[in-house]
Amino acid sequence: MVQTLKQLNTPNKEISHRINFMYQAAHIALTVGSSQAEAHRECRLYVRSLRRIAKKLVLRLDPNIKRSLCKKCDLLLLPGLTSTVRLASKRRKHIIIKCKDCGALKRFLSPSDYILFTENPAVLAN
Repeated sequence: MVQTLKQLNTPNKEISHRINFMYQAAHIALTVGSSQAEAHRECRLYVRSLRRIAKKLVLRLDPNIKRSLCKKCDLLLLPGLTSTVRLASKRRKHIIIKCKDCGALKRFLSPSDYILFTENPAVLAN
């Protein structure tokens, strides 16, 4: 997880560390897990608890974390393992991420000059 200046200065520093730990545990459960069904079950457990913690304390998840979680089945989306990634440019360039487990789609615009708000120097200065 990419830590921004805002995350380091938050009053809920321990909670941010806990969310980071849950994210890393979900990643490890998928990549090192024994059977696929068991690995998916463990990953879902970690992702659900991660979301529950953030929702209970009204915390904003980092966009990089939000983009790597499936909203429908609470699975960590790892390209090639649990998701497929395609680039499309019908009207505008965008990235399509499809969950292999439930089939949910995520679409993100990808213009060349786009900067996330967490990486924007004007936002970080305030």
